[in-house]
Amino acid sequence: RDGARDWSPPGGVIDENETVVSGLTREVEEETGVRVWRWNGPVYEVEVEAPGLGWRLRVEAHLAVDFTGDLRIGDPDGIVVDAAFVAPDECGARLAGCQPWVREPLGAWLAERWGETGAALPLPRFRYLVEGDHPRRAVVTRR
Repeated sequence: RDGARDWSPPGGVIDENETVVSGLTREVEEETGVRVWRWNGPVYEVEVEAPGLGWRLRVEAHLAVDFTGDLRIGDPDGIVVDAAFVAPDECGARLAGCQPWVREPLGAWLAERWGETGAALPLPRFRYLVEGDHPRRAVVTRR
């Protein structure tokens, strides 16, 4: 967006009358061609407030457990330009250029893998504030 590229797990906006899991299943299939049949989660949540930019973001991250399909790009929004299965030990380099609300929660999950078995645990929550009215000059702090 705005000429910048970053990396993140697939996801997107949940439509009205969709559950989080059904919307996530749809988004993953649209963006990657992969159909997820079973999820564990949520494994963590992220909340980002950017009052100066006029937006709020809430992420509920789930772990795809059973899935089929071959990777292909078919994002109807035209945002996704590549898709790949990435080994956990290779994610750090990809996450380095990401916004903190993508990099920190996913990096923490990759290091500890809480909720991977589907066991009920306290849900880790990551909260951020984006201050400023221009995306490239905004200051992001974790709350």
